[in-house]
Amino acid sequence: MASNYKKTMNLPTTDFAMRGNLPKNEPKRLAEWEEDHVYEKLQEKNKDAKPFVLHDGPPYANGPIHLGHAQNKISKDIINRYKAMRGFRTPYVPGWDCHGQPIEHKVETMLGTEKFNQLPTEKVRELCRKMAVEQVDTQRQGFKRLGVLAEWENPYLTYVNDYDATDVEIFKAIFDRGAIYRGRKPVHWCSHCHTALAEAEIEYGDEVSPAIFVRFEMTTVPAGLEAWEGKLWVDIWTTTPWTLPADDIVILHPEADYVAVIHDGKAEIMAQALVEKD
Repeated sequence: MASNYKKTMNLPTTDFAMRGNLPKNEPKRLAEWEEDHVYEKLQEKNKDAKPFVLHDGPPYANGPIHLGHAQNKISKDIINRYKAMRGFRTPYVPGWDCHGQPIEHKVETMLGTEKFNQLPTEKVRELCRKMAVEQVDTQRQGFKRLGVLAEWENPYLTYVNDYDATDVEIFKAIFDRGAIYRGRKPVHWCSHCHTALAEAEIEYGDEVSPAIFVRFEMTTVPAGLEAWEGKLWVDIWTTTPWTLPADDIVILHPEADYVAVIHDGKAEIMAQALVEKD
């Protein structure tokens, strides 16, 4: 027997549209946050509370934001919002690194290496400053678009004079305490960019290089080998031949025995244990 009953579903009435239409609605919401000074009101609400300060490690001002920027800023925003809801005062001052190789590289890419290398230093600095100023605002708008709450109109920028002056003051204070000294240390150097590189900036790749033997002419003559002055050499073996132009000395092992082997009219110094092998 067929049934004449109809099934109905009672759904709640809502003002939400069927479509989220986020590309249009999100900018409106963010504009309302800015007009209502949501960040400032949040700071005022917790002004007498225990502070929680998340210092912003600055991105380079050298181009639009990418997924790495988004993950960084959104993660910080989540932490700050959580702490604010827990009752902490959460001032968040964003910043930008406006100096350094990434910005120079961006300018070099824009101009071309040949033209870039022909420019005087003052002009390069001027172009880098212009690039940094433009990209700070580009990135700031991108971060705002992500919904991050911060003191966007009062960031710290490494190119402003106040920041430079603060750097000098802090360095002077450290110097006065005797904590500054002058010394030497090896650093990674980029032969293309003509600048030192931090450990984090080094990218290693597989490199197949020749292993070669090299003779170094001795500038002093050990006792007993006076007859070979001008024809006395130290032999080495290396798998990093690209370092040879910077080599100044050859280091001998203090516990190894060395001998001079006569070969092709020259006296060549090598480890005694390797004479037969070579």
